[in-house]
Amino acid sequence: MSKIKDDELDYLNKHEMSRRDFMLDMLAMGGLAASMTLPGLSLANVTPPDDEVVRIGYLPITDATALLVAHGMGFFEDEGLKAEKPTLIRGWSPLVEGFAAGKFNLVHLLKPIPVWMRYNNDFPVKIMSWAHINGSALVVGKHTGAEDFKDLGGMHVAVPYWYSMHNIVLQMGLRSAGLKPVIKDQKEPLAKDEVNLMIMPPPDMPPALAAKKIDAFIVAEPFNAFGELKAGGKMLRFTGDMWKNHPCCVVCMNENTVNANPEWTQKVMNAIVRAEIYAQENKEEVAMMMSKDGKKYLPMPGKAVVRAMTYYDEEQYGNPHAIRNKAEFGNGRIDFSPYPYPSATELIVESMNETLVGGDKTFLTGLDPKFVAKDLVDYKHVKVAMEKYKGWEKAPGVDPDNPYERTEVVKI
Repeated sequence: MSKIKDDELDYLNKHEMSRRDFMLDMLAMGGLAASMTLPGLSLANVTPPDDEVVRIGYLPITDATALLVAHGMGFFEDEGLKAEKPTLIRGWSPLVEGFAAGKFNLVHLLKPIPVWMRYNNDFPVKIMSWAHINGSALVVGKHTGAEDFKDLGGMHVAVPYWYSMHNIVLQMGLRSAGLKPVIKDQKEPLAKDEVNLMIMPPPDMPPALAAKKIDAFIVAEPFNAFGELKAGGKMLRFTGDMWKNHPCCVVCMNENTVNANPEWTQKVMNAIVRAEIYAQENKEEVAMMMSKDGKKYLPMPGKAVVRAMTYYDEEQYGNPHAIRNKAEFGNGRIDFSPYPYPSATELIVESMNETLVGGDKTFLTGLDPKFVAKDLVDYKHVKVAMEKYKGWEKAPGVDPDNPYERTEVVKI
């Protein structure tokens, strides 16, 4: 392991969320509060400017690949669209606020965020496609000696947000091992079967693990790669090896924009689908292009981003067995498949009800998963784009003979 360098630590510290951002994220992704009382957070229904310029907001993670490739490869221009340089945002809450205020008309959001925005805040968000599948992992400190979920009893694990695929999949693993997720102050004692969960911004996770302030973290790439390369971490399990080709981030637009300008919307989605096809077929090239050694969309070095997108070797990740279902699942470390399968949306809504979070989640009471799958997601534009650009059918888990249906598979 090479130690975190001063410039790398400086980057992580600079990208640490402000206290306000962190508090907002705890509300927005934690309780997803039934009432938003924190000053300054507004999800007012504002329609973005009708000038047909693509304005992207994104976080510096590989979840944003489709948006960044569409811009970096000129796919928006190929559709006759003007696209501004994507705006890097440090945290989910400022990204949500910018999207809600009309600053951005194209964003990637963790799948549970649109659920909260639409059904807790009555904001007209639409999921237009998946941004990627897989792409996250549970990293444990080598100092813990942990080899499996059952070994996490009595430990402290960081998650990026309460309502995230990371928290959902983590708790699936803990429950399967007979462990109980809890939310306690770190100074409080833990029972042997308890695992203490806490919210931590992704950039803080590798330094916290290196300093042994936490025992493990689960998050999107490339912070897992950074954790194993620089912070004394090792992969305990890849999330895509537990939930077959699960979604994480989704591509979102304002429903008012979609309805008012369907031609513009279709051109945007054409570029996004084309970008996902290209990313799936050219992962290493795309990783270098996005990194600070390329077009600098991500401030991480090319080596870390390439590892985060391509390195998925069963033998190298055999101790512990971080990859167990590769032969059956056929997935990579991160993959790109645009179609937003209703079955996955339904399972996510069901799982959100079962997942321990820090805060009030009463907005989920009575929320029908099948209704959400029909109401929240726009299937029309992504289907048209998939008809125009082929290659998506090669992505893991896609049945070319029945491309719009699948069965969710979870194997812990």
